[in-house]
Amino acid sequence: MTARAVPVEAGAERRTVLAVRARGLVKRYGANKAVDGIDLDVPQGRCFGVLGPNGAGKTTTIRMITCTSPPTAGALEVLGVSVRGDRRGLKRRLGVVPQGVTLDDELTVRENLLTFAAYHGIARGVAASRADELLDFVQLRARAQDKIDDLSGGMQRRLLIARALVNDPDLVVLDEPTTGLDPQARQLVWERLRSLRRHGKTLLITTHYMEEAAQLCDRIVILHAGRIIAEGTPRELVERHVPPRVVEVTGADGGPVAVRRAVDAIRDTIEVEEMADRVVLRGADAAAILAHLRTPAMGHPTLLTRDATLEDVFLRLTGRALVD
Repeated sequence: MTARAVPVEAGAERRTVLAVRARGLVKRYGANKAVDGIDLDVPQGRCFGVLGPNGAGKTTTIRMITCTSPPTAGALEVLGVSVRGDRRGLKRRLGVVPQGVTLDDELTVRENLLTFAAYHGIARGVAASRADELLDFVQLRARAQDKIDDLSGGMQRRLLIARALVNDPDLVVLDEPTTGLDPQARQLVWERLRSLRRHGKTLLITTHYMEEAAQLCDRIVILHAGRIIAEGTPRELVERHVPPRVVEVTGADGGPVAVRRAVDAIRDTIEVEEMADRVVLRGADAAAILAHLRTPAMGHPTLLTRDATLEDVFLRLTGRALVD
């Protein structure tokens, strides 16, 4: 895999080159503001994550970036080009991995790549060489003559990634790239995406998997109700928004009331959240929390201790209610 170098003029100051730059970006559908005035900077050569619950505006933002839906208001530049300008030329520089499987099931694995290359006007010889290289990259060379229906879900996702790279794009946009995959297939897709990142590709990912975002993304924004409510590296977001240690309590005699009584002496230094099946305690010192929980009045509860994660941040900022 190769990556294009970004030219820097002699004597120019070092600065971050942006793959995506949005200012006051708005998208309305009738009276509904799906995206409500966001500012967004996606540096080139990085993996950037866009998180949010259903209806937060993630897909709408991606559709504007990939030139499939025009902005209602605001400025949006992708690869230094306004999306209100040469959209067709800009699309040629993008690679898009959709959430759904959009492969042609009448064609073989290799034919899917060759046909997509033809759409981009790539010469046959170059397309053939590139198809073989990409099939090696996603570990599907042995399945080159198979039909799409003969592939597992994980293989189909990997083929979608290969197809998105046929035109050697400057920006690769992936919408929920591992939805529905088993852990082994997900790990393989992650490894391929990390390889793209190491080779200088810019990745823009939407995902509902917080572990995926923490594993892959250099920087993240969290959208809620069409607005950006948090931004930073995965570590920065955890350090900024939630205490570092978490103790989960299940099966305590006396239930949540007993748990609250047990930690009453340190109540000012911790957070207590009651859930349907457990009580979650957050603080800086897990050992201190555990010391107060190990009392006869609690019986023999199950105590799980862990570090705070990006999922804790996500739920803190967006809530636990389901959004349809």
